[in-house]
Amino acid sequence: FLYNHLQQKVRNAEALAQKYKQQQEALSAQLQVVYEHRSRLERSLQKERGEHKKTKEDFLVYKLEAQEALNKEKQDSMNRYGALSSQHKILKNQHDDVKKQLLDLQLQHNSLKLEHRKALETHSQKYAQLQQEKDSEVTNLQDTVYKLREESKLLRKAHQEVHSQLLNAQ
Repeated sequence: FLYNHLQQKVRNAEALAQKYKQQQEALSAQLQVVYEHRSRLERSLQKERGEHKKTKEDFLVYKLEAQEALNKEKQDSMNRYGALSSQHKILKNQHDDVKKQLLDLQLQHNSLKLEHRKALETHSQKYAQLQQEKDSEVTNLQDTVYKLREESKLLRKAHQEVHSQLLNAQ
């Protein structure tokens, strides 16, 4: 019963670990998309700066508008990056907590495994002792049966002699 209970706990722990692993993988994929998006935004920013430099003299008004747009986009990107960075820290902390829980569960599992092994050894020793006692008792009973048979033979022989003497006396 204890073993089954422990197995159930282990399965639950494994299911929980799998769930956290899937969540971590999903968040890692989201983070990768964000990094790629940020990279694209930075490349876009560089391209815009290059085009701006070419057309600086002809399009001064356009330059100011483009610069404002780029600054706003950069600020949004930085805000998003900051939000994602703090979300990443939170997820990393959660990951560390899950890792710690997993280690605790592994230690508990090892401890329970050791207890199980000790209990199994104790039961094996007790079984061997009971088997030995049973074998000893069987041997004693066989000896008793053999002695009783011998005694029975002697009693029959004595009975037959007495019977023969009675017949002779008659």
